[in-house]
Amino acid sequence: MAAPAPAGRASSRNLWISLIAVVAISFGAFGATLAVKWSPKLGLDLAGGLSVVYRPQGHPTQADLKQTEAILTNRVDSLGVSGAEVQTQGTDIVVTVPGVKNARSVLATVGQTAQLLFRPALCYAPPFVGTKSKKAAPSGTPLPQCGANYALTASNLAVTPSSASVAGYNANNIGPDPALASYPSTKSYNDTKTDTVLLPGLSGEGTLRYLLGPAQLTGQAVKTAQAQQDQTGAWVVNYTLTSTGSAAWDKVAQQNFHQIVAIDLDGQVVSAPLIQPGQSSFSSFNGTGQISGSLTQQQAQDLARALQFGALPVRLVPLTTQTVSPTLGHSSLVAGLGAGLVGLLLVLIYTVIYYRALGLVVVAGLALTSMLLWAIVSALGHTTIAPSFTLAGVTGLIVSIGITVDSYIVYFERLKDEARTGRSVRTSVDRGFQSAWRTVLAADFVSLLAAVILYFVAIGAVRGFAFFLGLSTILDIALTYYFTRPAVILLGRSDRASGARRFGVARGLNAGAQADRETEQELQDA
Repeated sequence: MAAPAPAGRASSRNLWISLIAVVAISFGAFGATLAVKWSPKLGLDLAGGLSVVYRPQGHPTQADLKQTEAILTNRVDSLGVSGAEVQTQGTDIVVTVPGVKNARSVLATVGQTAQLLFRPALCYAPPFVGTKSKKAAPSGTPLPQCGANYALTASNLAVTPSSASVAGYNANNIGPDPALASYPSTKSYNDTKTDTVLLPGLSGEGTLRYLLGPAQLTGQAVKTAQAQQDQTGAWVVNYTLTSTGSAAWDKVAQQNFHQIVAIDLDGQVVSAPLIQPGQSSFSSFNGTGQISGSLTQQQAQDLARALQFGALPVRLVPLTTQTVSPTLGHSSLVAGLGAGLVGLLLVLIYTVIYYRALGLVVVAGLALTSMLLWAIVSALGHTTIAPSFTLAGVTGLIVSIGITVDSYIVYFERLKDEARTGRSVRTSVDRGFQSAWRTVLAADFVSLLAAVILYFVAIGAVRGFAFFLGLSTILDIALTYYFTRPAVILLGRSDRASGARRFGVARGLNAGAQADRETEQELQDA
């Protein structure tokens, strides 16, 4: 049976394993990121794009705003737009879409309120005669009732199933009520579910319009929706209803059997089907339905996406739309990075001169930290976990460099204290880490706690600063224990690295007055 390895040899082996593992992970992650051509996904100020501020109408509650933000976030994520953000600022909702050429169309889809209402059709209405016409009704005039001959009632429609008909049924053709020509269509922001409204179809004001009664069902009943082509090649939206929505729709359909129910989406009638005209008696829809009409592929897909991720509890009105150029942000980034690199270079030169061989540990540690940060930030850019990488995020990373360098300084100064007590370099590096680690951990914990609190309390770009500051602080804790500790201890145990006359670890730990005396002695000897 083989004898166990000496404690010192086993300890050195563990230190080498830790050191090699960190180097391998850092180079592997960085190389994999370059291989797949990933890079940090820049935010609005660096990549440019579009920012829109939406103002909810009415008096929404905080619950309404949170639900609206969640629904809009789901819509943004479903579009695959990297770096897009939805945030609530006061009572306004801000949507930013960086680096997207068709940002306006994306935001048009995201901002669609998708207020889906199922309304009974009372009668058809002709096109509006125009506001300048003498026949136009004064603004604010209440909508009249449908004329008896134009009402879309079951008795007037007289739907009769017929196998001989191409459509599968026969019905009376009822024209629009001419009395409604003088009334303008109801504006989308006045499309309240409890009111009687006059709405156009998808093609706009120049086509047939509909006088609709109060909504009998809302889009909250819709569970899933999908844009598809029917047997004739026309685009439709097939949807399924929730368990409660299915029962509610059956009730609405039964009340309007052989009558028309209009599907009202944000102030437009997207479909106005006749309820089961080919049947002589009502039967359940079993929780499914279809929205058809003159839908284009894009309209059907946008409608399905809006329904899939829910109807907003409030109506949004675009307040401001801002196009952001990346030029200014790019210039600021170049200037900031240039200043940061110059400062970092000076710090590295100082640490190498002051701590000698230990300064190389600082250089190597910062290089490995940079590799890991690049890989992690690039990977997070393909998820929805991290905020966009903006100038605030860059600032957070630059600030973290000071925290990282402080960790090295705390450790090295503790080693110097150990060396001043008369201990050897080997003993100093073995004992010095324990007390230094407590100090480093306490300092990093305070920084991490501040970043966490700032992330959850702050809004906007400040959250990006807090996130990347916290991320780099966690990396500093990990690399201090798994890279700096083994690297310094192995250097201290190496006679060659420790005893080198001008660049050794011992020379670095004797910096200060002792080093000055040795330098004077060297000059005298010369």
